[in-house]
Amino acid sequence: MFAVLTSARNLPHPDPARREGGRPAPSGLLRRLMRTAGVGAAALWLAACEPITMAAPERGPQLEPDAPIRVALLVPGGSGQSGDTQLATSLENAARLAVSDLSGVRVDLRVYNTAGSAERAAQQASLAVSEGAQIILGPVFSDSARAAGQAVAGSNVSVLSFSNNPNAAGGNVFIMGPTFENTARRLASYAQREGKGSVLAVYERNESGEIGRRAIQQGVSAAGGTMAGVEGFDFSQQGVVEAVPRIADMARSNAAQSIFFTSNSAGALPLLMQLLPENGVRPQEYQFIGLTRWDIPPATLELSGVQGGWFALPDPSLTAQFNARYRGAFGRDPHPIAALAYDGIAAVGALARSGRSDPLGRSALTQASGFAGVNGAFRLRPDGTNERGLAVAQIRDSQVIVIDPAPRSFVGPGF
Repeated sequence: MFAVLTSARNLPHPDPARREGGRPAPSGLLRRLMRTAGVGAAALWLAACEPITMAAPERGPQLEPDAPIRVALLVPGGSGQSGDTQLATSLENAARLAVSDLSGVRVDLRVYNTAGSAERAAQQASLAVSEGAQIILGPVFSDSARAAGQAVAGSNVSVLSFSNNPNAAGGNVFIMGPTFENTARRLASYAQREGKGSVLAVYERNESGEIGRRAIQQGVSAAGGTMAGVEGFDFSQQGVVEAVPRIADMARSNAAQSIFFTSNSAGALPLLMQLLPENGVRPQEYQFIGLTRWDIPPATLELSGVQGGWFALPDPSLTAQFNARYRGAFGRDPHPIAALAYDGIAAVGALARSGRSDPLGRSALTQASGFAGVNGAFRLRPDGTNERGLAVAQIRDSQVIVIDPAPRSFVGPGF
């Protein structure tokens, strides 16, 4: 679930039909991955979202005794794009499922369509607050999250966005999606414990790649590991082809033990997994690590280059339980980020039952103990980002095997 992947909607794909410098074009499997990885692998980046300082509401809205909590859900419906419509429906379904599961708390859930537009998100956030919303869940995309936060910055209403872009976080905006920082720290720590802490970072030169590179460097430093190098490439097929010999040379000359990739299946990952072994950088000799989900879409698991590779994911047993609940209620699988909407409602319910005098204020939202989500433990940080309990998985014979379970609380290893 919580994919930390770059949306194919926002970034160009390498042209799978081209041949560059005599190199073979990607195989049929690679072409299929490049075509289909997009929305299902989805997420939540939108181009060039610069941080903007906004005042953080220390106190939340006053809740009325015995009255329902008024929650606004901002979803990307109304854009005319089928992917946005499906995502909006899945988020609303998950939120309503969470409302039905609450005990001792009533929620008045109202849904607002943003059409995937930042301008529309700002308008809808303002409308929601004028209609009495006491907290906002969503929107999805990072520029929409920032716009919504700015629009209601003068109120004491917090925005729990479904973005995973840290540039959207801060002030009255919290992001719910798992961040590269969280994932990199988890995987770098595990690599260090396993004696594979000399890390070469490989990243694409775009917004998500740059954020991922910084996250890897910070994660390796926090874990006590060593950076064996950093190698970037232009986000195109030609850029990957030209970078592969440089990556191979750096891995060998700097004695890297692990190679940490920011790329996903919608972008450069399939081509890297094909060309690096051809240049002598094989997963049998180096530990390949993915900053994104290597099981989305499932066809990624068939790539020979990812065999033995590590990536992080939410607690699979909890994810399976949520998916089964959702299928039973709605007759289909949820979107990969639908659980964020469920967790947002569940967190609001838990805080309302907590007996706090200010259950939707900043100190309550960022409580150190966090929340028990349907994909595992998570907590919101004062800077607007989050921490999530993630499992470390390895791909073996095209199957996902958990090799280090997700922590169920914020006490002990795993963070």
